[in-house]
Amino acid sequence: MLELPELDHVRGALTNRFAGAPITGIEVTNSKTFQVNVDEWRKDIVGAVVWFIERRGKHLLFHLDNGKRLILHLTQAAYLYIGSAEDAPDKTAQVQIKFGERFVYAVGLRSESIKLLSVREVEEMFSELGADPLDKKLTLNRFIDRFAKKRSSIRQALLDTSILNAIGSAYADEILFRAGLLPDAKIPLLEKETWERLYEAMHNVLQEAISYGGAGDYPFAADDQLTGGYISKFKVYNREGEPCPTCGAAILKLEQSGRKAYYCGTCQKDK
Repeated sequence: MLELPELDHVRGALTNRFAGAPITGIEVTNSKTFQVNVDEWRKDIVGAVVWFIERRGKHLLFHLDNGKRLILHLTQAAYLYIGSAEDAPDKTAQVQIKFGERFVYAVGLRSESIKLLSVREVEEMFSELGADPLDKKLTLNRFIDRFAKKRSSIRQALLDTSILNAIGSAYADEILFRAGLLPDAKIPLLEKETWERLYEAMHNVLQEAISYGGAGDYPFAADDQLTGGYISKFKVYNREGEPCPTCGAAILKLEQSGRKAYYCGTCQKDK
């Protein structure tokens, strides 16, 4: 799975290894599929220094010192692996970004998953994206305001990328459990105290998940012992029929707009 904690975990790993490092090469398999001219890209990418790596939604942006941004969109089937020519992932990588003898392999990318853009183009691309849940500018009042015009259930709104970005089904379930709020609770009925619990739960769950390496399926390097560490910490997600860790009642499942939601009918309320 790839939601905010998994992407932020990988972003941190890339930053620790490659911030300040020059890119020495890039290879793209089947450039026609990705609609890129690799020779033209090499002119802008090879020799450029990575200032830092940023996460926006489910995208990782390599900020280059020439003003360009190399963007990788990581969907559910995609992952990155840091290795070498001898230490490569088992699956074919669509992109290889080279930093001397160290490579970043990108596996499972789709046709629109890699772009090289200017700063202006990046801002246009992400202009419709919702607020980052961990952005310090997202105060409690601004958080509440983003839901002001919604009449749906709170879980559906948490998954709406025009409101917040990079929260998926797993962490929506965990956040709602931590906040004691049912997934089908209606937004207009929520009180200020409930919003405060939800805001705090969102920060606590996401930051905790990042610290445990998220719930990713693939290690980012041969010596990676942290990725996936949060899987055992899930309280309700994908635990239908198991006892609630708080009250012992069986975890329940419902479907909302074709998506499964997991919750405790005892610990979680409608407001």
